[in-house]
Amino acid sequence: MAAPAEGSVRERGDQKLNRNRTRANQQPSDDLELLTVPDGWKEPEFTWADNPRGLLEESSFATLFPKYREAYLKECWPLVQKALGEIFINASLDLIEGSITVSTTKKTFDPYAILRARDLIKLLARSVPFEQAVRILQDDMACDIIKIGTLVRNRERFVKRRQRLIGPKGSTLKALELLSNCYVLVQGNTVSVLGPHSGLKEVRKVVLDTMKNIHPIYNIKTLMIKRELASDPELRSQSWDRFLPKFKHKSLAKRQKPKKKKVKKEYTPFPPPQPESKVDRELASGEFFLRESEKRRRKLNEIKVKQAEALSRKQDERKKAFIPPREKPATKKTPKAPAEEKLDIQAIKDKVKKAKNKKLGAPPQLSSVTPPFDLEKKKKITKSKS
Repeated sequence: MAAPAEGSVRERGDQKLNRNRTRANQQPSDDLELLTVPDGWKEPEFTWADNPRGLLEESSFATLFPKYREAYLKECWPLVQKALGEIFINASLDLIEGSITVSTTKKTFDPYAILRARDLIKLLARSVPFEQAVRILQDDMACDIIKIGTLVRNRERFVKRRQRLIGPKGSTLKALELLSNCYVLVQGNTVSVLGPHSGLKEVRKVVLDTMKNIHPIYNIKTLMIKRELASDPELRSQSWDRFLPKFKHKSLAKRQKPKKKKVKKEYTPFPPPQPESKVDRELASGEFFLRESEKRRRKLNEIKVKQAEALSRKQDERKKAFIPPREKPATKKTPKAPAEEKLDIQAIKDKVKKAKNKKLGAPPQLSSVTPPFDLEKKKKITKSKS
């Protein structure tokens, strides 16, 4: 066979390189198209027609639950069995051992159903109510149990940060639920989250940051801004870094000073003087040379003096109860002087005019209309009466 010409080989190589370059240029745009999910798209349901022969082997999961959940699980167990029976999963409740077990059957066709059942019993064991936990059996739902017990060493600090996550009257937790479209339950040393995958990621970040002493309000503020930006179709494909707030950690300028300051003593190379012993004290006072009887007598006298002082102190305390309290000196209440009334000059003028018209003490004047009284008639009346 004849060897191919050098020119033709080079041409083929150049063509290959050009094709690779065009593919490399086209690849980023293709990847972006694959990553973007169209609005309103939903994954089709997995039905019996997709797997008519069922599963080859039986799978089972078990979980333990605390004693205080026993009464609730007993009450809602028929509903749990009914919900799991619809996807052909067996469930058994062992109250003696304190465990729940789920297992597949011959009729089970969905291989992922057993994992959903496992998540359901985990949520029920972590105090999630059945009405919320049963949502995990839906296709677009997922769950996450975040362990927060080991993130903070100090117990008091842990309780404060956990309460900070809940907020006053659960307001912080409610805001987080609304922004992430998830159900969040803080119980003991765990946080149970139920919702879509994007929401789970956001809630996990907020919970872990709160345990690291970052207040949840900062993350909630960021989520609110992201929610507004996502609603705008123009900004959806752009970078949001310029819109998101950047919170800096504040470092204290001054170091906290201790309440009690330790004063450093001056360094001396000589050791401190040896404290006096009991014998040295007795030698100094001359007690060392006394007899035993004299020493006893002195001790007894000292004890008697102390007893007498204690007795007098107690008597004084008892007498305090019988000492009458000091009374305040009685002070006579002087009547307050009446406030000076304003003189009504017009009223005084009217009174003076009336006094001039009327003679004080004089009989009232007879009007000109009334007839004069006859004196003779009056005399006749008096005689007839007598």
